Parts: sequence; C-alpha cells; structure tokens
Amino acid sequence: GSLPHPDMESLGGVGTVLGCSAGIAMGVLVFSAYKLGLLYQLFHKTKSPRHGGESVAAVLRAHGVKYLFTLVGGHISPILVACEKVGIRVVDTRHEATAVFAADAVSGTPGPVFIEFPIDTLYPYHLVSKEFGVKNPPKGLMGKVVSWYLNNHLMNLFAGAWETRDVSPLPVDIPQATDDQVQKCIELVSRAKKPVILLGSQATLPPTPADDIRKTLENLGIPCFLGGMSRGMLGKDSPIHIRQNRRDALKEADLVLLAGTVCDFRLSYGRVLNRRSKIIAINRDKTQLLKNSDMFWKPTIAIQGDAGSFLVRLSKGLKGHRCPEEWPQTLKAGDVTKEKGNRAKADEKTEHHLNPLKVLHCVDELMAEDSIIVADGGDFVGSAAYIMRPRGPMRWLDPGAFGTLGVGGGFALGAKLCRPESEVWIVYGDGSLGYSVAEFDTFTRHKTPVIAVVGNDACWSQISREQVPILGSNVACGLAFTDYHIVTDGYGGKGYLIGREDEDRLSDIIRQAQRETREGKATLLNVLIGKTNFREGSISV
Repeated sequence: GSLPHPDMESLGGVGTVLGCSAGIAMGVLVFSAYKLGLLYQLFHKTKSPRHGGESVAAVLRAHGVKYLFTLVGGHISPILVACEKVGIRVVDTRHEATAVFAADAVSGTPGPVFIEFPIDTLYPYHLVSKEFGVKNPPKGLMGKVVSWYLNNHLMNLFAGAWETRDVSPLPVDIPQATDDQVQKCIELVSRAKKPVILLGSQATLPPTPADDIRKTLENLGIPCFLGGMSRGMLGKDSPIHIRQNRRDALKEADLVLLAGTVCDFRLSYGRVLNRRSKIIAINRDKTQLLKNSDMFWKPTIAIQGDAGSFLVRLSKGLKGHRCPEEWPQTLKAGDVTKEKGNRAKADEKTEHHLNPLKVLHCVDELMAEDSIIVADGGDFVGSAAYIMRPRGPMRWLDPGAFGTLGVGGGFALGAKLCRPESEVWIVYGDGSLGYSVAEFDTFTRHKTPVIAVVGNDACWSQISREQVPILGSNVACGLAFTDYHIVTDGYGGKGYLIGREDEDRLSDIIRQAQRETREGKATLLNVLIGKTNFREGSISV
C-alpha cells in the first residue's frame, strides 16, 4: 500500500477542526436560544386575548375562596373581573385595611393577605405589547438590539401562560403531639385534683371543628379560662367556664394546661403560674410555646403541636375520668360573687351620662342567641370582655394580643357574609370607631346589616387613665362627643343617640335597632357614657 499524501492529512485535520468548531457554534446557538426562551416560544402559544386575572381567579376558586375583599384599583382590575366571572363574590370596602380584616374574619386562618402582581402579567398580550415596546427606539444596531430584547422578554412572559396546570391546594403540615407525649399528659391529668385549662385563640384553628373541641372540654369537666378567639367556646352559661378571679385560680391549681395560650404580658410572662403546679404547654409555634420559660415559669411537658387535636386525643385517653366536681363548683361560686359585684357597680350613677357597665349588661341581655360579637376598642371593650357572654364557639372576634384597633368594620363584614342569619354586633370605643365608621357605606351597599354600640366618652380612656396620674397631662387623649349617629344616617344606615335622659328607654331603643337590622338597615347606637373605676389598674402599653 501507499502512504497518504501529506497535503491530504492536513486537509483532514482542518476538516475535523472545522467540524468541531461548527458543532460548538451550533451548541452555543442552541444554548443561547434556550436561555433566551426562543425554543420554548416555538412550541408554546404566546398571543391570546386572555389575561392574568383569569389565572389568579382559577387558583382562588380551586382553594375554595368565596369572597374577595378589595379596594378597587387599575393594577388589580383584571383579578376582580375574573373573580366575578367564576362566581367569587367581590366585596369592595372604603379602606384597604378593612378588606384585610374582613378576609381574616372569613378565613380564620393566618396567611398572606396581599401579593403584588406585576401589571404586565395581568393584562392581555395585545394591551401590554402596546405599552411595552420602545416608542422611539435609538437608531442603529443598539436600538434594534434593545427593541428585540424587549419584544422577546414580552413573548417569554406570555408563552404557555394558558396551558392547563394543577392549581389544587398544597398539603398543610400541622405539627401534632406524639402518642408518648399524649400518654404522659393523660397520666398527669388523671392524678390532678385541681386542674385548670387556659384556652387560647390557636385552639380554634383547623383541622378540629370548634364544636368538637367544645364537646371535648365538656367531657373532661376541667375548669376553663377562655381567651381571644376561644371566648364563647363553651356557650354563655357553662358550669366549667370560669370568667373571674383567674390569678387566684392559677395560684391554687395543681395542674395547668396551656392550650394555645402564651406566657406573655397577659399572663405576667408566666409569673402568675404556681411553681409547684404541673404545667402542660402545647403550641404550634416553638417560640411561643417556650416564651419566658425558665425565667418566670417552667413547663413540665412542652409539646410543639396543634392544641385542638391534642385536647381531643387527651379526652379519648381519659375516657370515663372527670375532674373532681368540687373544684369547678368552688371556682364558679367565686364567679357568681364577682359578677354580683360587677352588677352592683353597673347600677351606680356616673357623674355624667350613662354608666357603661349598665349599657353593656343591657346589650348582653337583649342580644339574640345566634349573635356574633366583634370587639374593637380599648376601655369600653375591656369592660365588655368581663360582661358580655358570647353564645357559642366562633362567636367572638377581637383585636388580638396587641389590641389592633380598626378591626371592627372588617370583622363584622366578614362575619355577616359568612353567617347572614346571625345578629352581628360591633362593640366600639369612640376612638376605634374612627378607623372604620365609613364602612357603614359598605354595609349598606352590600346588604350586610350589622349593629354597632359605641361607648362614647369623648376620650381615649384606656390611655388617659394612666397618662394623667403618671405624667400629669391629658394631651392627645381628648376627643369630642361626635354625632356618629348622624354619620351613620349619611351612609345609608340608621343611627340612634342615647344619653342619660334615655336611660329608662334603653332596652326599647336596643330592640328597635334590632328590628331595623332584621329589616336590612345597618344601625349604630351612639351611647354617651360616663367614667367609672371598673378597670383601674389595667395596662395600656
């Protein structure tokens, strides 16, 4: 055989190099096309008359959302229109904070209340493309590159946007107590002679229905102090619901079960707990579970888990066992004595206007058995918490641990939509009313008649009570005896002014307001109240 000519070898080498270079160049082009989204655009539809609001509405519907609360704006109009089309009721309020509070009241579950949607993903392609492009692009190569880049970015935003996707809810991981933890608690409770349960708002969260928790507590027979959203869990006259003298009961208890209750300022950071007591603490949040522990208190058993589910399992493990009856009877007797004293204080005459305690007692006696109470205020609401008795589970909504004023309008709106047959009462201080009085327009337009009772003492009384004796000034605490009833009339509702001269007719006026509400009018009782010493010593910071 003959050897290849040297020139042929050189040509072969050059061909290999060129082939490799071409392959690399092709690879770079394909990779660039992939990164720029050009390949995706080839196989996925881009242009469509549909808009991003439809995608948002589809997700909300898949999650069982029935109401969308909003303050209208062009940046969210596609969402509102799309939700209306799929049967989600759009409820527009007069303040965006009200929309948030209403959503909170409806869901009862903490979570995001607002997500920012870039406007270029909400409107249809043909509208966005008109606004997206450069109106007067720079001349030359750079101008063409910029224009191409922006157009390609727009194509990527919309490519495949309308293809079917799974929008069903993701599973929620709720921490639960272990079987071993539950068994240890069963043993502790079974040996206790004077147990007490402190139930917090967290116990009302899903997955355990509130009615199941109520039955569980009744089966256990352990005296209960109810706080936050758990007020009403046992109805208004339960023999195991203790409302007064909590500090004394905790000092005497040999076992305390903190079911979603946190040792923060409401429990003096745990200092009110007897150090000799066995303490079972259960909370979903580890930080809240152990707050101030080993400083002022120490849990015997601390469980990161769901309080409601835990109570049900505890009750099943204690089947046949009940708390010794003498203990809740003793505490209930103390309740009766304290409440007789409160009633006597309600009959005292104030220097001016009406006694706020008498007003609250009268409302509590006349409100319907299916009533929902929304609390929004400071001093007047603080008194209401001692006097008014929620009729059942999930029938008390309040501002929470930090006293977030302004929840009244939104909470009441959400409550009335969820339970239109119920009488919904808002207990307002005159200071907090200023945040949401405009929502009487919303109540009128959306046919959600509620009743508001306003304790009008022309003052931020909860602050003034401490500020004046400590600092010697009432600066910024004074308000006016404003005609809130006339404001209500202007928004399409019905307002009543009630002063000392109406004391003998107080019950009749409340009944008239109830009739007006049943007939479809939101009503407001503007009650002029005087000063009492009922809440002396209560904290305002």
